[in-house]
Amino acid sequence: MQRLFDILLSGLALLVLSPLLVPIAIALRFSGEGEIFYVQQRIGRGGKPFGLYKFATMLKNSPNLGTGTVTVKNDPRVLPLGGFLRKTKINELPQLLNILLGDMSLVGPRPQTQRCFDAFPTTSQVQIIKVRPGLSGIGSIVFRDEEELMHASAEPEKFYDDVIMPYKGALEEWYVANQGLRTYVMCIVITAWVVLFPKSSIVKKVFPGLPVEPAALSGVV
Repeated sequence: MQRLFDILLSGLALLVLSPLLVPIAIALRFSGEGEIFYVQQRIGRGGKPFGLYKFATMLKNSPNLGTGTVTVKNDPRVLPLGGFLRKTKINELPQLLNILLGDMSLVGPRPQTQRCFDAFPTTSQVQIIKVRPGLSGIGSIVFRDEEELMHASAEPEKFYDDVIMPYKGALEEWYVANQGLRTYVMCIVITAWVVLFPKSSIVKKVFPGLPVEPAALSGVV
């Protein structure tokens, strides 16, 4: 049933959003490095890698520069238009194509690069690869300001590995254990809500059984 909804909703979304997506594609073609899409290998269902589509927001050689596949606040590798696309999450919309292709679902654990996937605890990795990764989901809703949260520490990458990823892994494990039509629909609704109201904590009210955040994140997620 979820796969049917994925196909219908992603196809409809591409049609409805085309007046937005086409101008963005044109703007990217004539700005920055002239690239429209960036295809990055991510870990999918069953642990198999797939090419994830995004609008190009960073320098083409970004994975080999600075912090690699981990993006930090005010990252100098981000292109001029890229900052806006990343802040609004519009850069993620080409993943609707991944959903149509069956690589992803509208809702599920966010697909990670190998480096970031390896930062999950092993128990989380085992559970996460049981389902299709999602365009949105519990982990991405709670950590919608992940780049800024990393700067709560003087060592962003260490904070990411030691604090953010273990808790995000727990959230994704919760999703796998509680997936279903209600969770699917409510995650879509909540995603739309937090785009409009970024500071909202509605996800904790809708899903009161979510894992409790660690002390280092208490009050900030």
